[in-house]
Order: sequence, then structure tokens, then C-alpha cells
Amino acid sequence: MNTHLLALQLMAFQGCLGAFDTLYHHELTEALPGRATARRELSIHAVRATIYSALFMGLAGWAFHGAWALVLLAVFTIEIVLTLWDFVVEDRTRLLPATERVTHTVLAMNGGAFIALLALNTPEWMAMPTALTWQPHDGLSVFLALCGVGVGVSGVRDAFAARAIGRLSARDQAVASFGVADRSFLITGATGFIGQRLVHALLRDGQRVTVLTRQARQAAWLFDGRVDCVESMAQLPPSRRFDVVINLAGARILGWRWTAARRAALRASRVGLTNKLVAWIASAEHKPALMVSASAIGYYGIQRRGDDAVLAEGDAPQPMFMSDLCREWEQAAQGAQAHGVRVACTRFGLVLGTQGALPMMLLPIKLGLGGPLGGGVQWLSWIHVDDVIGGIAHLCRTGGAGAYNFTAPESLTQARFSRVAAGVLRRPYGFPTPGWPMRLMLGEQSDLLLEGQRVAPARLLGDGYAFRYPHLDGALRSLE
Repeated sequence: MNTHLLALQLMAFQGCLGAFDTLYHHELTEALPGRATARRELSIHAVRATIYSALFMGLAGWAFHGAWALVLLAVFTIEIVLTLWDFVVEDRTRLLPATERVTHTVLAMNGGAFIALLALNTPEWMAMPTALTWQPHDGLSVFLALCGVGVGVSGVRDAFAARAIGRLSARDQAVASFGVADRSFLITGATGFIGQRLVHALLRDGQRVTVLTRQARQAAWLFDGRVDCVESMAQLPPSRRFDVVINLAGARILGWRWTAARRAALRASRVGLTNKLVAWIASAEHKPALMVSASAIGYYGIQRRGDDAVLAEGDAPQPMFMSDLCREWEQAAQGAQAHGVRVACTRFGLVLGTQGALPMMLLPIKLGLGGPLGGGVQWLSWIHVDDVIGGIAHLCRTGGAGAYNFTAPESLTQARFSRVAAGVLRRPYGFPTPGWPMRLMLGEQSDLLLEGQRVAPARLLGDGYAFRYPHLDGALRSLE
């Protein structure tokens, strides 16, 4: 058996599986480059990718003889240590989905196999004169070299992402005031994009925080043990006192088509959980003063192209799924009013941050493919994540109730949004993308991207809230 050739074939499989893991898990489903807690994991990935890039390109056509064989063994040892460290960091900072756990297990097994096979050749190589000997393997060598280039690019991407997270973390030290210090807050959705930022802001403001999450162990790690974590409302006795409840939980709206099963899951994660919160409030001996419950500007349905009317909080919903979902969500939250609790429903626009939908929206622009989507005349109402936190803090200070649009004062068409983003990123603009493929893939869900709404934060502005990022240019520059 040619163990060296078999090792290279396993390396080729490693490259394919690693590409899937990087693109599907790290970039799409987990969005690691935008996670504030993923800096260390990304740094490890960057170093490992650099090592793998050198291994792929080196072993693609060279044999390591003499002292070079010892260098190869040392590199393998470093890679194994980094892999084990990566496992520990991942386990402490996030709950890996089942597909990623399986992929990582197969990668580890396959990596161990090709390292062991290559190690079998080490005694023979060490007995030879020290040299890098050219030994190509036709198409396999070409493929391995391409894998080396790809993993090298991935490593550079992770290194820049880790650096960007470090810069943003250094800047993200502003303290939002949520009112009187040392109040008790119950947060749902705390491990999500907005929830993480909210919990850190509350802790910096001297508040006490309890989070309701299915990932209690990961949440404890995420917030450095500074919050109480419960996995169900049943763990909270009626005697437990909360001054404010902030309900951010909800399954991701963009994704799989809105089949009957998917719609039921979206309702359960929003309406069902909110009903459980209200039921607990009904039994609580000490009622919270305020409940802030998330909603979305999908409440207003869609605005057809050419409709430039500005929507405010008093405008009505439409008979369509996205509108019904938000309306039912808000009605469930308003049930707390029967128990003397003020309820504020926050209708979020597109939230701009290093997580959420923005990274995927900016990807084609970064690749130089930015331009109008489906004509580009649909309105896009957005808000910076810092203003989401600031707006929630404002409601906690003022005790606001009713519906509030959480959008920036500036609404833009999709084409104008892409043009501004291209300018900030110093990329060309003008590549048009038709809307029909998106409608074909997503069905009714495509209305979220192809129709849109022009929404104004009338009540926040009327209450005197000063937006930190009222204009898109400044908002995007703050996230570079």
C-alpha cells in the first residue's frame, strides 16, 4: 500500500469537508466573523488555516526528507494542540449545531488518519539527506494546491474578522442608562445578536440580570457567570421579583420557506413563549413594572412599489403572514396589561451590526456585485444595533407603553442603501440582480427583501430620543 498517496487522498477529502464547514457553518448558519464572543475562536482558526495552507501546498508536490521530516512532525504537533484548544473554546462560547459537531468529529478522525499515515513515512524520510524533493501527483497535486490557496484565504478572512471584533469591542464601552441602578431584569433571547449586546449593556449599567435560555451552560460562559440562567419559566418561583421583563426571543424569520410547519415554529417561538411569560406574570407575587416585547415592522405588511407614504405607529396591519405574526405576537404581550404591567412593543427594522442579516447583505457588495435588487425601488428601514439598545434603555427610563417603531429617521430605497454601502466599502456599484430567482426560492418570504416598508420612528422622536446613528453612512462606518 502506498501510504503516502493514501494520506494525500485523505487530505483532499479534508479540504472538501473543511470548505463545507467553513462556508455552511462558520459563515452562513453560525456567522462567526460577526460574533463578539468569537474573537479567540477566529484567531485560532486563522493560525490553523495558515498551517493547513502550508501543509496542503507543501505536501501537494514535495517530499520532506531529512531534517524537514522533523519540521513536518513539529507542524503536525502544533496543529493537534490548536485543534484541541479550538474544541475547548467552542464548547465554552457557543452551542454547536448537530451538523457542525458531526462535521468536526469526521474532520478530527480524518485528520488523525492522514497525519498517522504521513508519520509512517517519517523514519524513511529522516534517513535521507535533508532536502525538499519534488514529487508531484498529477491532478491530486493541483487539487491540494487549490485547497491550500482556499484555506489560506479563509485564514486571512478569520484574522481580519478577529481584529475587527477586537476594535469594535474596544469601542463598545459606552454605558446606556436603564434608569435606577440595581433593578432586576428578566431577558429572553439573551444569547442572540441583540440580546448579547443588551445584557452586556445592562451589566455595565449596574443592573441584575436573569436570562431565560435553552443553553444555560453556554449563556453562563458567554456572560462570564455574571447572570442567572434558567431554562424554563417553571424554574422561577412566583416569589421571584423582576422589575422589567425584556422579551427578545424568536426563531430567525429569514431562512427556509414558510411552509405550514415553519409558520407553526415561528409562531411558537414568538407567540407561544410570550404567552408563557404572561402566564408567569399572572402568578407572580410581585408584578414587573414594565414589559418590553420585540416585534417587527413586518407588522405593517408591505408597501407596493411607488408607494412613498411614511408609516407611523398608528398605521394598520395587512392580511398576510408576516403582518399576522407580528400582530399576534404583540397581542400576546399586551395580555400582561391585565395584570397592571405597562407593555411596550418594539417594532424593529433591519438591525445593522456585525451579526444578523447585514453581513450577508454586504457580501455581494464586498465582492463588487452591489447594485439594485429587483429594481431597487423598495423601501428599506434600518436601525443601528446601538440605537436598539439605546431605545430600549430609553423605554426603561421613561416607562413608555404601546407600539414603538425602532427604525432610524432616515429610510432609503434598496438601491440607495446599496450605493451608500458600496461607497463606505470602496467598492463599485451598479450590478443589477433580478428578483424572480428570490421569489422562486423563498416564495412569500421574498417580500421581506423585494417589497419593504418606509417606516418612521415617530414615537421615539416625539419622546425625545436622540439617535446615535441617524444616517446610514455613519452607521456603516461604525461597523468597519
